[in-house]
Amino acid sequence: MVPSAWQKERSINLKTYGVDVSVEKSNTPPACGEPIKTDLMKRKFLPLVLLILFGCDLEKSPEWEFHSFYKPAENPVIGADSSFTFQCPVTGELVRWQQADVFNPGAVVKDNRIYLLLRCEDNPEAILGGRTSRIGLAWSEDGIHFTKHPEPVLYPDSGQFLTYDYPGGCEDPRVAQTSDGRYVMAYTSWNQDVARLSIAFSEDLFHWEKKGPAFAVAHGGRFLDHWSKSGSMVTTMEEGRQVLARIHGKYWMYWGENFINLAWSENLYDWYPLLDEEGELKAAVQPRIHKFDSHLTECGPPALKTDRGIILLYNGKNAETDDADPGLPRGTYSVGMLVFDTINLEKVIYRSDSCLLQPTLPHEVTGQYQSGTTFAEGLVWYDSRWFLYYGTADSYVGVAIQETVQP
Repeated sequence: MVPSAWQKERSINLKTYGVDVSVEKSNTPPACGEPIKTDLMKRKFLPLVLLILFGCDLEKSPEWEFHSFYKPAENPVIGADSSFTFQCPVTGELVRWQQADVFNPGAVVKDNRIYLLLRCEDNPEAILGGRTSRIGLAWSEDGIHFTKHPEPVLYPDSGQFLTYDYPGGCEDPRVAQTSDGRYVMAYTSWNQDVARLSIAFSEDLFHWEKKGPAFAVAHGGRFLDHWSKSGSMVTTMEEGRQVLARIHGKYWMYWGENFINLAWSENLYDWYPLLDEEGELKAAVQPRIHKFDSHLTECGPPALKTDRGIILLYNGKNAETDDADPGLPRGTYSVGMLVFDTINLEKVIYRSDSCLLQPTLPHEVTGQYQSGTTFAEGLVWYDSRWFLYYGTADSYVGVAIQETVQP
């Protein structure tokens, strides 16, 4: 469904992005409004029951809309393991760093393998949010069966960012790659007071250099102590590789959980969120009553720029009040999709009315968060398929696969 605004003449001044570019006026709607041309019927075993099972949005939509994910029988693909130990550099104690739960993975392809960056929690006796999280690493050659690295690769240490990372730890990584092979992680620093979106760099995924809170410099440091999470940097496909995109000469990132904001950067670690006319954070997307995202709209995996728009899979939380979607249990986290204009990156040209992926399996509705969770953070193109990795009830890692063509 294409907003009627596309039927009107548009002229966008991009000074808000720090560049002086304008768009020619056009009365032509975007390609996503064209009739669907799909060869799904020719592909193997993608029955309609899968779409119904996952609560997919069946309205008329773009052919690249990721509507045919299925959950393989091997789910969940990763869980906790109390045999892994690590000497905490903060306390000096030996900790079972993934004894409690493993979930919310970032994903990237390297050396013809899928690598997952995993949120791992240590103490099963602590309540939700009261544990220390560390980022672990695992890899796979089929996207389903994984080998874990024995120690965490990103964690609270005695460095200059300890005040942001401890005692809550390093949470919820989203990972992307630059065209020259560097890896960039956007993760949550949680000191059990304020959540801060933070950045780290790596050359090999095993060794990471922390750069600190993403908004430490922007707008005079005004948002350093502002609650911030969930950074989905904009990527594009180059010769089969998903790499970070430059648009208008800058890198871009959708971020946020209560609402979605847009930020830009020139170096990938100092990020500048967009502000409205009152100087407050500008909301590009907000929750909708009686929809699957009636309480939260939280960014998912790195966004993907295509010739038809910038695709952002995001996590919607259903409200726990009468504002909730009556078709979902209250409090449920499920996955939806947004498409933004490639010129005006704030402009939404498509938004799914219902979720693409929702909790259906037993381990997705039990665990730390029993209202039900499919919380997506990793999306990779591998072996001619899309692999979507998500956290289940803050306890396990799940995967959904789409047999489709690359956008």
